[in-house]
Amino acid sequence: MGGMIPLGDATRRPERFPAVTIGIIIVNALVFVAELSGGEAFVMRWSEIPADIVSGRHWITILTAMFMHAGWLHIIGNMVFLWAFGPEIEDAMGPRRYLAFYLLSGLAASLAQTAITPHSTVPNLGASGAIAGVMGAFLVTFPKDRIRALLLLGWWTRVTFIPAALLIGFWFLMQIFDQVGAVASVQGGGVAYAAHVGGFIFGAVTGRIFEGFRRVDEVGY
Repeated sequence: MGGMIPLGDATRRPERFPAVTIGIIIVNALVFVAELSGGEAFVMRWSEIPADIVSGRHWITILTAMFMHAGWLHIIGNMVFLWAFGPEIEDAMGPRRYLAFYLLSGLAASLAQTAITPHSTVPNLGASGAIAGVMGAFLVTFPKDRIRALLLLGWWTRVTFIPAALLIGFWFLMQIFDQVGAVASVQGGGVAYAAHVGGFIFGAVTGRIFEGFRRVDEVGY
């Protein structure tokens, strides 16, 4: 088995302290603690169920579900990706626009998943869709940046540097292929790939708008 874990942007450092990104991570951690304490009842109450949304019920769960996670690996993986790409996008947009962008990316992701599975009663939860929006914005804003990443190939590990366009582009293609397989399979639990795709496309299309089309200084290589 292998994998790739992004550790952060090796090309630039944010000029601003990433207060919103850190705040989002803290909120996710606190909600996860509440999940552990509240158990299944808490998860069912605050997760998004597509069939309920289509029926006009429990719309608040579109917001609450994007701060919930299915387990330790789920939340750790999501927060690692957010920390790898979030600070630079927060710096480019400014804290207020970034927060609005993050929440709207999560909304777009939820709507995409609901559109694909409108009658599903499987709870949807996770920050992946919103974080996919951040990655989409990163791709169009800093495509040439080098991302420090940890490569995992069995017991062999190595820190390397990968162009953002290559790393994020590969990740997006994997979501597309996995979504095709998910649509072709019987409905069930698992990863909401449509949410990933929907959030990513929203981020890639609107990222520059939230940045106000500010010129981003390129760093020499």
